[in-house]
Amino acid sequence: MIVYHGSYMEIPKPDIYHSRSKVDFGKGFYATPLIEQARSWCGKFMRRGKEGIVSRYFFDERRAVEEKKVLKFETYSEAWLDFILTCRSGRDTSDYDIVIGGVANDKVFNTVELYFDGLIDKGEAIKRLRYEKPNLQICFRSQAAVEELLSFEGSEKL
Repeated sequence: MIVYHGSYMEIPKPDIYHSRSKVDFGKGFYATPLIEQARSWCGKFMRRGKEGIVSRYFFDERRAVEEKKVLKFETYSEAWLDFILTCRSGRDTSDYDIVIGGVANDKVFNTVELYFDGLIDKGEAIKRLRYEKPNLQICFRSQAAVEELLSFEGSEKL
């Protein structure tokens, strides 16, 4: 599978060390099979006057499933919501090599925040999320997963 990473620079040798920890699936290298999503990730850099560059990789899914500990969320769900909140609060202690699932974009994040702040319950949050079409992100959380499963194929400047 081809996956993409949006940034302000080409990243031929990705690593997990340059990422923030309190994000959707925790510290890791984030990619997506959706080129438009990677291009939108570049937007935050371009708004700050930097370049937007999408790096492209081959992701060996077969090896990932066979050799790594993978957590995959097929849809927005209570389990997804709980995992996002655990990661964003910095309390995640799981040892997954890769986590795959929906992105908490602005609309989704608003619902997550309402739940996190106790303004809506979990049932209402899931009900609201049901109407959102998930984008897909893949978080490579171990350096071994990055090095063994991703092969850099090039980049494009936006």
